[in-house]
Amino acid sequence: MESVFARVAGRFARADLRWRMRDYVRGLLGQAARKNGWQLAECAGHRTPDGFQRLLNSSVWDADALRDDVRAYVGESLGPHGVLIIDDTGFIKKGTTSAGVGRQYTGTSGKIDNCQIGVFAAYATGSGRALVDREPYLPKAWTSDRDRCRAAKIPDERGFATKGELARDIVRRFLATGLPAKWVTADEAYGRDWHFRRLLEQLDIGYVAAVPKSQQIKSLAGIWRIDQLIEDAPADTWQRLSCGDWAMGPRVYDWAAAKLPANLVFDPDPPTHHRWVMAHRSLSDPEEVAYYLAYAPVGVEIAEPARIAGSRWAIEECFQAAKNECGLDEHEVRRYPGWYRHITLAMLAHAVLTALAAQAREAAKRAAETDQPSSRSPWQRSGGSWTLSCPAHEPTVTPSPTH
Repeated sequence: MESVFARVAGRFARADLRWRMRDYVRGLLGQAARKNGWQLAECAGHRTPDGFQRLLNSSVWDADALRDDVRAYVGESLGPHGVLIIDDTGFIKKGTTSAGVGRQYTGTSGKIDNCQIGVFAAYATGSGRALVDREPYLPKAWTSDRDRCRAAKIPDERGFATKGELARDIVRRFLATGLPAKWVTADEAYGRDWHFRRLLEQLDIGYVAAVPKSQQIKSLAGIWRIDQLIEDAPADTWQRLSCGDWAMGPRVYDWAAAKLPANLVFDPDPPTHHRWVMAHRSLSDPEEVAYYLAYAPVGVEIAEPARIAGSRWAIEECFQAAKNECGLDEHEVRRYPGWYRHITLAMLAHAVLTALAAQAREAAKRAAETDQPSSRSPWQRSGGSWTLSCPAHEPTVTPSPTH
């Protein structure tokens, strides 16, 4: 914890802000039933939450610079060659004054609700996963009402942007930092956005993006709906693969995939990547099919894009952990800068937990590697039966009387 606080301390010019930030993050990692202002203040030994409210709303510090520190810290903690995952989540709110709040669909409640929406990115490797970027989505009802925006401290230059546009900004920022990500994955809200997929192709980054069953596939050979194309796949196209593990074990589906012809307008000659259409179907319910478009380096087999598709659920685990353990969704700020600040501090808290878990796994792995192997069993299989072997003993050396 102290090393992390020292890492980000330079973002807070005054000592009192640094101490307040430390107390806030410690509170987010604490045992308070709710991570709201009053309970965080109580955990920190403050009489009122006024100091935390100033930290979030009126103090001078750069939340985007802190976000960059979180992203770098996550990259160092989890290692290179990970997957960048794009998704959004909702924050259920009351009233109409919180920046970006409105009646809109959110997967958090599975219905249209009064909420804020944030577009996020998570970075995942075999060592763990953590949130690395965030942007609030502002509906047109907000951006078209500049007086309402000014009351919520939304800058005049912040106009309407779709979730896909916010996701593209996040991808550009991440790749500009030099953190090595070989793949990007996203759900169908982003996968059906041609501009999102094309940006990744221009950046030479592989992707596996979910798409709706009505997605059109266009090539020189014709135009098809992706569900019709997959329905016509020969039976031996399907192969059973795991796309990763979860709490109940491997997630196994039947997968079908086919390479698309090269695009003569966009692709180099020879191409460095191939575009794929992919689908997986449930083993228990073959009518349950999910569809994907992929852009994979030449030579990659279907098992790798299937693994990338399965990694998309890591961001859901990030949302769950950051909300349940770090108060990501329990902020009480109404202004636009306060949203950025609380969310970024919660991301920092979650990154600390992720790094600690990665260190613990690495320590356990090293301990297992240094354990002495057990003695070899005398039971040995020979053909169809077992035999008892007598291990040869090292000869006993009798010391010479001259030594």
